[in-house]
Amino acid sequence: MTDPYLRYRREQDDPRLLPLIDADPVTYVDRLRANPRVDALLSDWERLFASTSFVGVTDAGDVEDGLFEQADEGAPVAGAVAAAEKFLACLDDVRRDAVRHDLNSRVWRAWLNPEIYLHRFGVRLDEASPEVREHALRLLESTLSAEGFAQARRIMRINAHLGDLVHGQGVLNEFSYNVNIFGTPSLTQPWGWQIYGHHLAVNCLFFGPQVVLTPAFLGSEPTHLPGEPPNTALFVPAEKRALELLASLDDVLRARAVLYAAKRDPRMPPGRIAVGDELSLAGAFRDNRVIPYEGARIGDMTPESRAIAAGVVAEMLAYHPPAARAARLTDLARHLDRTYFCWIGGHEPADPFYFRIQGPTILAELDHHAGVFLSNPEPERFHTHTVVRTPNGNDYGVALTSAVTGQRRDLTGL
Repeated sequence: MTDPYLRYRREQDDPRLLPLIDADPVTYVDRLRANPRVDALLSDWERLFASTSFVGVTDAGDVEDGLFEQADEGAPVAGAVAAAEKFLACLDDVRRDAVRHDLNSRVWRAWLNPEIYLHRFGVRLDEASPEVREHALRLLESTLSAEGFAQARRIMRINAHLGDLVHGQGVLNEFSYNVNIFGTPSLTQPWGWQIYGHHLAVNCLFFGPQVVLTPAFLGSEPTHLPGEPPNTALFVPAEKRALELLASLDDVLRARAVLYAAKRDPRMPPGRIAVGDELSLAGAFRDNRVIPYEGARIGDMTPESRAIAAGVVAEMLAYHPPAARAARLTDLARHLDRTYFCWIGGHEPADPFYFRIQGPTILAELDHHAGVFLSNPEPERFHTHTVVRTPNGNDYGVALTSAVTGQRRDLTGL
């Protein structure tokens, strides 16, 4: 049986693929910018990166203080410090200088999830030696859960498969990702690391035995490799739990939760479907976005539905190490009366959809997209984006470190 996404494989002479042919990451961007519409989009991203300071995602424009405190959450800081030191030690002086940044560096905010190599910070793994790649992977493995590390590696391998499908291996490959280090790896003082590239971006801030792992973007086109069972595709566990949550609601709460019954409902206001982001609201360069609460309040749900909602969030946080995920779920439980679940789209087995769970300490969204390198004109489940944020200023661990140290981080440094 042919995998459904292969029906949408583009021919090599498809205009969408021509900029990829024989391109490296830099020439690919130059070719894209010849299109005025793309150039305008990239210029806006560059403006947002260069001209803004960090505030944080909020629901109404004001950051709520007092939500984040220092605590021993059992984060794997010792292993991460050791891995980071080995990673730095294997770099030559030029690359080591390129990788290291101040804790308040704006480079934190440079991440983006398209294949467009716009911000060229740190070390790009497909330009590095096998030793550097291996130590970079060990840094990820030291921090993420076993499930999260496996998920990241699967995203990277599927990216290579996509590059093969579209004859763009110079741009889309297993190691087309950049890695950066912020501050000095320490068992007690704040420091962090970052990886970003196509469909994978994770920002990690350690403060002793506490870790913040947002913003995080995990996605894939397609969501599985040829021959793999569809029920093992990336993000299926979160999709199943979200569908279960929707089905568990009574008619009143369901009517509140479902904002639009169609993924691309004609009743949506202009701009609700965004180029690149589709329905996602909290992606790259949206660090300060005001995202009002929408949908059904989880505190109004039955105990059964509240437990399912916690399960949805647990799946979206599966990349966290277990103790950190437990701590984030405890934060969620404290604020259920101010946490909301919304849905756009259908709920039949093949229907694409969007959902978001958002409260004072969590924003998690999943969105099915139309093809970018594949040709499907409408959203399909085999192209998925997920974003996780910590609202009220604690993306990149800013609110936590600022509260404990008394020094405000606005992420405007070099």
